Amino acid sequence: MKKKRLFSIIDKAVYDYKLIQPGDKILIGASGGKDSTALIEYFSNRVRRPDADFEYLALNIQSEISGPLPENIVKLFEEWQVPLKVIKINVQERLKEGKKMNCFWCSTQRRTELNNFAMENGFNKIALGHHADDVLETLLMNALQKGELSTMIPSLKYQKYPVSVIRPLYYAFESEIIAHAKENGFYGWTCTCNFQDNSTRKDARKKIALITDSDPKKKQHLFDSLKNINLDYLP
Repeated sequence: MKKKRLFSIIDKAVYDYKLIQPGDKILIGASGGKDSTALIEYFSNRVRRPDADFEYLALNIQSEISGPLPENIVKLFEEWQVPLKVIKINVQERLKEGKKMNCFWCSTQRRTELNNFAMENGFNKIALGHHADDVLETLLMNALQKGELSTMIPSLKYQKYPVSVIRPLYYAFESEIIAHAKENGFYGWTCTCNFQDNSTRKDARKKIALITDSDPKKKQHLFDSLKNINLDYLP
């Protein structure tokens, strides 16, 4: 059977940055969205390869806000034979007095649960569904808001914890993930809670569209520039 295009893109990132190593125990955040679902599909496929020497688990952090995974996603996980665990938390009751609920707080709590579960159960890596567009948007946001040239990286080793974060979708642009999700029947679900506030990222997305004229080749060049740094022409 012909390998899916998205899987080939992920394979390249995994190879270039050595994201999956023999003996790895990898925890994947399962939100139900297209990015994490595509990532989980890839892992369910890769673990069946003859040379596979790792294990993985999909972990869904279910809150009173996000609700359960969509039924069609659960069915796909069963079809793909994905090992899945669900943890239920209440993010609003964790708010400190005087603080308001927001998207950042919710995501922070879910990330904390991922980290804690990984450490308590011997996982050495956490795989997240960030893609190339997230990388470029973060680059622009950090430059404009922090005056800092930095962004997400494909592999990050925590200094305080015995866990690394990996981003196997690093080379994949969102358009490629959307096309894959539509082709494979899991496009459409997204968080619709009343606390979303992604205006800063949305603004960054619009600015990148303007900079690149929404041309995929120009966007790719912008992404490639992150690895093609000429220090002779930087202060």
